[in-house]
Amino acid sequence: MVVQAVIFDIGNVLIGWQPEQFFDRVIGQERRMAFFDAVPILEMNDRVDTGENFHDAIAEMITLYPNWADELAIWRDRWIEIASPAIDHSVRLLRALRRGEHTVLALSNFGNETLEMAEREYPFLEEFDQRFISGEMGVIKPDAAIYERLETACGVQPAALLFTDDRPENITAAQARGWQTHLFDGPEGWAARLVADGLLTEEAAQ
Repeated sequence: MVVQAVIFDIGNVLIGWQPEQFFDRVIGQERRMAFFDAVPILEMNDRVDTGENFHDAIAEMITLYPNWADELAIWRDRWIEIASPAIDHSVRLLRALRRGEHTVLALSNFGNETLEMAEREYPFLEEFDQRFISGEMGVIKPDAAIYERLETACGVQPAALLFTDDRPENITAAQARGWQTHLFDGPEGWAARLVADGLLTEEAAQ
C-alpha cells in the first residue's frame, strides 16, 4: 500500500541516546557499570517516559541510593548531554519529507520534562505534523495501546503507515498492527528506504 504517513522515533533516530557511553566518558566504564548494576536507572527512565515527573523521580532515587547521589545528579543536570547529538542526516530527511508535503509524525518514548529540555536544544522536534509522546499519553512502546491511539488520532490505515525505530521490539509491535516498518540502524539505510518507497528522490535524501 502507498505510504500516507511517515513516523519517526526520536531517540537514536533523530538525536542520540546512549547513556552508557556518556557515563563511560564521564565517570569511567568500571564506575558506570557499578552504577547501572546498583541503581535501576533505566527502569526509572521508563517511569519518566510513562509520565512520572523527571525531577521527582531523580529526587526519589537519590533518597533510595544516596551512595550514588553524584551519578544521579549527573543524570539530572547533564541530561541533555546524554540525549545528544542531533543526527543531522535524519533531520534533513524529516525536513525533506515535509517539503514534499508528506505527513510526518513522531512516536517516541519520552518524558514530559525531558522533552521540554530537548525542544530547547533541538527545535526540529516541533516540526512534525503530529507527535505521539509516551509521557503525555501515559503508555510506552511497545505496548499496543500507544500504536492504536496513533492510528485513531491520525486517521491513516495501519498498512499506509511507515515507521522507523531503532528497537526491534518496537518494530515488531508495529508490524503486528500491520504497519510498514524500517529498523533504524543509521540514516543512510533510512534514506534508501524512503527513496525505494518513492517518498524522496535520491537528491532530496542526501
